[in-house]
Amino acid sequence: MKKALTCCALALALTSLSSMAKQDKMAVIDHQIASWVAQHNYSGAAIIIVKDDKPIFEKYYGGYTSQTEVHIASAGKWLAAATIASLVDDGVLSWGDPVRKWLPAFTDSKGDATLRQLFSHTSGYPDYQPANKPEDHYQTLTESVAHILPLPSVNPPGTTFNYGGLAMQVAGRMAEVASGKSWESLFQEHIAQPLGMTHTGFTPVSEEQGFSPMLAGGARTTLADYRRFLQMVAHNGQFEGRRILSTAAITMMQSDQIQGAKLLPGAVNRYVQDVRGQARNDIYGLGEWREQVDNQGRPLLISSPGWAGSYPWIDKTNNSYGVILAKVNLSVAHKTGFNSFYAGPQLIPAIREALATQ
Repeated sequence: MKKALTCCALALALTSLSSMAKQDKMAVIDHQIASWVAQHNYSGAAIIIVKDDKPIFEKYYGGYTSQTEVHIASAGKWLAAATIASLVDDGVLSWGDPVRKWLPAFTDSKGDATLRQLFSHTSGYPDYQPANKPEDHYQTLTESVAHILPLPSVNPPGTTFNYGGLAMQVAGRMAEVASGKSWESLFQEHIAQPLGMTHTGFTPVSEEQGFSPMLAGGARTTLADYRRFLQMVAHNGQFEGRRILSTAAITMMQSDQIQGAKLLPGAVNRYVQDVRGQARNDIYGLGEWREQVDNQGRPLLISSPGWAGSYPWIDKTNNSYGVILAKVNLSVAHKTGFNSFYAGPQLIPAIREALATQ
């Protein structure tokens, strides 16, 4: 009996030590985010880490709550791609559709680009409006596309990868024409409402610098809402027993869509090499980065970071996912050299280490 009690006490002690070790690892993450807020790089922030569908760590900083709405910049590209994928599932669109099928006014090489290329940054379109033109804060895709139409192509479709936002506007307009519905209606009907994302949307587009154009940078959401989206993707398109996207759609979004295109010079185009130290060109799917892959090219870590600090990810190495929600204070970041686009991704090693202690 005494031996049994001793073993029981030892087991409890080891469990307690393991729990303390896990907390210590999470404390590193907590301290880092808290320091970003304390240094005023972010006015506030929130994070949730989920493993095996159970929240492991959830914390709020600077007045943020689970329902604080934040414009998430490029972290919305993942949401936009899922909306397009739902229309492909329904047979309304095909990833191989050329632009001119739905928008015949595109009579130059921009009309040859496919829906897949528009969402993988391989369309050859300019990344953003030229410096001498107004930023794409347009509240309708009709107006946005009208200002994209006269712009010259940068390269033939499928030949180069150049991260940007204008091509996704054209894809969104194709979806509107094909379905007869507005982009916001499509997102709400196919993604937001089925997932219960009651505080997420693309309109109105913020006129604040850096949160346009609509599909590529205009989304706003909450920590609780984006968690629901990640849960669906992590379950290959299912959410709480309901099918939102097909398994084929999820696979398509996560697979290599660069397909040999040359990566053009540019800081963002080096993202995977900078944060994961991997010099390869199979770095992007549809609306999401393929940060890490296995020896067969299958995705292990996928994400959709936003320049302002929001960072959603799914880590298949440990069956986890999570999101950091934040919005950078540009004036402070410029003075301190803080890079909000790279901040969240740099926490992944610490998060993996913390989860490994469970």
